[in-house]
Amino acid sequence: MPAVTNLVLDIGNSSVKASFVKGANLEEVKRFEGEDIAGFIQELTALRKPNILAISSVRELSNDFFSHVESLCERLIVIDEKTKLPLTNCYKTPSTLGSDRLMAAVGASAMFPGRNCLIFDFGTAITIDFVTAAGEFSGGNISPGMRSRFRALNDYTQKLPLVETPESVSPFGGTTKEAIESGVILGLIFEIEGYMKSFPEYIYIFTGGDAIYFAEKSKSSIFVVYNLVLMGLARVAEYYAKS
Repeated sequence: MPAVTNLVLDIGNSSVKASFVKGANLEEVKRFEGEDIAGFIQELTALRKPNILAISSVRELSNDFFSHVESLCERLIVIDEKTKLPLTNCYKTPSTLGSDRLMAAVGASAMFPGRNCLIFDFGTAITIDFVTAAGEFSGGNISPGMRSRFRALNDYTQKLPLVETPESVSPFGGTTKEAIESGVILGLIFEIEGYMKSFPEYIYIFTGGDAIYFAEKSKSSIFVVYNLVLMGLARVAEYYAKS
């Protein structure tokens, strides 16, 4: 039986990523940064109605939104704590867990079955999440992201400037600007490497907007997977299609 066509959407804080999928294989990933997300979905489905539409969102969306997009597919799946998954969720407060973190865990488990995985998602916040070889999401940690750290130093002091992401940093800064750059970037690198040293047998996956930036500065073997959340959604859509 040929694989059906599904549509997956990763609705983040600043943008939306979407892809049609057949089985667990992503097609072209489309990006949208406007406010009319329902209109974006309607455009995608105008000529190609998906069997399953799977959505992960970190935004609050209205009932009207879901009623509308439900009419654009055969079956709508919105990831939450009640969604049945090909993964065991061991988080103690599942209702507070971001669906993007959960879908990244599903994607990692599908990519590396039978392996322990450590997922670093670099965005407004940095999340560090653990997936076991047994297919369990164990939980993880949340830390301010790179730009959040730069902004916090500027917002909560009177004299420290707001700096941009540097191409490179030195071991210590010779100016206040360099001191901020080195302090934030090296602090993040030491934080990341600390996790890796603590869990040396894990697969390390970097995702999110700053994944490449920090992967280039790491000495460890790393897999950079930009669309890990979409891959997790594709796996969930496939799981439901077969159930």
